[in-house]
Amino acid sequence: MKIISGKYKGRTLKGFNINGTRPTMDRVKESVFAMIQDYIKDSTVLDLFSGSGNLAIEAISNNAKKAYLIDKNKDAINIIKDNIKMLNIDNTIIEKTDAKNALDSFIKDNVTFDIIFLDPPYDTNLLDDALTKINHNINLLSNNGIIVCETTLDINYSKYDNLIVFKTKKYGEKIVSILRKI
Repeated sequence: MKIISGKYKGRTLKGFNINGTRPTMDRVKESVFAMIQDYIKDSTVLDLFSGSGNLAIEAISNNAKKAYLIDKNKDAINIIKDNIKMLNIDNTIIEKTDAKNALDSFIKDNVTFDIIFLDPPYDTNLLDDALTKINHNINLLSNNGIIVCETTLDINYSKYDNLIVFKTKKYGEKIVSILRKI
């Protein structure tokens, strides 16, 4: 797993084989970051199911201002810390907690994000749970903020009445959808 662009381009990240995770492949990540490049500079990023930190680190490499990396897996958190330390990145907050508790904390503290990455384990309701929470607490997303969702499920995003899909792309069985506030 490599960083594909920005100041850390070409650097290899640890964590391709963390038990219970499924990293975004480089070609998918490259396409996603091409789609969202205009949103990254000076953004505050949330990588809610962070795994190795791959997506948040890519955003930091492309001049995101700050990234929050959340995962409940202890091994994933240790890999994230190793990757952040290896790259000498100092503008991240890493938390070992589940998505619900993290979102509740951000709501309580009035934290707002410009980009939210949602790439939860497939075959769970975690994507719906996170989108429902964000939809009901839409101020988690800045006015021009976006949510990047990766899943294998065909999701009916119309039930999230404060969000609209403005880009979708399929990569084999993976579907990447980008949502924004209405």
